[in-house]
Amino acid sequence: MSNQSKGIKRILSFAGRYRGLLTFARCLSGISALFIIGPFICVYFAARELIAVFLGDQLNGQALLNWGLFALGLELVGVVLYFLALLSSHIVAFHIQKNLQMAALRHLAHMPIGYFNANPSGKLRKIIDENSFQTETFIAHQLPDLTGAQVTLIAGVCFMIIFDWRIGVPLIILYGMAFYLQSSLMGKNSAEFMRIYQDAQETMNHEAVEYIRGIAVVKVFGQTVKSFAKFHNAIETYKKYALAYTMSCKKGMVAFNAIVNSSFLVLVPIGFLVGFTTPTLRDFIQSFLFYVIFSPACAVMLNKIMYMTSYKMQAEESMRRIDMILTSKQQPEPAIPQYPDTYEVAFEDVTFAYDNTDHPAVSHLTFMAKAGAITALVGHSGSGKSTAASLIPRFYDVQDGAVKIGGVDIREIPQGDLMKMVAFVFQDPKLFKDSLLENIRAGRPSATREEVLKAAHLAQCDDILKKLPNGIDTIIGSQGIYLSGGETQRISIARAILKDAPIVVLDEATAYADPENEHQIQKAFDGLIKNKTVIMVAHRLSTVQDADQILVMKNGAIAESGTHSDLIKHQGEYAKMWDNYNKTVQWHIES
Repeated sequence: MSNQSKGIKRILSFAGRYRGLLTFARCLSGISALFIIGPFICVYFAARELIAVFLGDQLNGQALLNWGLFALGLELVGVVLYFLALLSSHIVAFHIQKNLQMAALRHLAHMPIGYFNANPSGKLRKIIDENSFQTETFIAHQLPDLTGAQVTLIAGVCFMIIFDWRIGVPLIILYGMAFYLQSSLMGKNSAEFMRIYQDAQETMNHEAVEYIRGIAVVKVFGQTVKSFAKFHNAIETYKKYALAYTMSCKKGMVAFNAIVNSSFLVLVPIGFLVGFTTPTLRDFIQSFLFYVIFSPACAVMLNKIMYMTSYKMQAEESMRRIDMILTSKQQPEPAIPQYPDTYEVAFEDVTFAYDNTDHPAVSHLTFMAKAGAITALVGHSGSGKSTAASLIPRFYDVQDGAVKIGGVDIREIPQGDLMKMVAFVFQDPKLFKDSLLENIRAGRPSATREEVLKAAHLAQCDDILKKLPNGIDTIIGSQGIYLSGGETQRISIARAILKDAPIVVLDEATAYADPENEHQIQKAFDGLIKNKTVIMVAHRLSTVQDADQILVMKNGAIAESGTHSDLIKHQGEYAKMWDNYNKTVQWHIES
């Protein structure tokens, strides 16, 4: 981004046609500040009337009443103008907040799935919700208040010079020192601290979400929060930077408050010096009285400006964080789209490494998954199986080589069309808080109710629908209605069956299923994979015995390939895995 599109200007670029209304709000706030200063002046003139009584004049009760009514009128006008200013600024602020959130969500909708592995839900929610709220708060409240405070301070400086510059100039110098300290507190170092602080806050927010999700595991094993080291470390890091930021401001804040609240230490001695050179006591008292009344108001305005500047810095940092989403690189769409005629999947010398890692997850990977056949990927954890599977629907883009469908590089296929070609069943599927009907229909939104019910039947979901109070119309997640892991998996398979994509990727689809659900899931696969190109990632080797091709992966590459019987005869890596698998299956506790 250019310098012209950063900070507050960047925030205001989301105001659209309401931007002029914000200028109107700031003008109203500035004018209202002048009216709100008015009562101080009225109090000053009323005090002059009272002082005159002590100097021998007659009490002018009508003048006192007039000044009081005048002060009340000015205050009421100021309050009404301020109310209109905030009303206008809130309209703009809510519009900006809505546009920021919608822009971020629209951008995320076009990001590859892999982006969300590096930027999980807790982090993204914090960035979008909290940061857009901070910009709304600044635009709605602090920006009009900042304008009002600045106008008040400028008017105050003018009054200080007009009434008696000999008293006013020393006070202006004092407040200038306070303003300099204020600027030093809000400099580049403070902005950098704010960035680091919010980074730590986002990390803690994400780790808190992950910890809550794992509380069941923590309680089962009798562990404490420290068993989630990342969460504990995130809390400690947040505490460190929060304290460091606070302590870095301590000396400056103490000095600022000491100066801004010490006006009388300057006012009293200067008043005495000026008093000796003033022709009459009446003139001195009248001038001195103004500064006694008005200097505390200037101190309040300086404090207000300091906090407004801090809020401005927070708003700018919030916008920078939202821009991290808005400027994140989307996967490019092809200039000239191409479409395959067949649906075999080919990896041609593919190398891929995750961000911030030097070691590739898959390296020079080459294989062909034939159309209408089942290709299984097996291997130890970390061998690259799931990574290879995730490259097929283009969750990530490869660094070298190419993934092709029907001879067409998937990067030449429009993303929307590619997603229609591939059905992906995750090992830990998610359901929306909606009816099962709509959860399954997500696979093909145009599907009829009958088509959804047929897909549910093919996915072996009849027993699930039968036990629920409203059948397929039951809303999951409400009134204590939840599904087990295996049942959720069958619903996700029904969703994939309804999608009817020519390519099916199964990533550990039976990993969390109990034996009964695993049997049902295996039957559901029959309705899903018939006449499809199937790539199956599996740990349970029993699920891949009938695969047309088994690829044994090791360190991101193919170590062996063949059918189950061929690989057993070969007595290589797969045979060892098969032997170990059978031992675990046969293992039992003797009585």
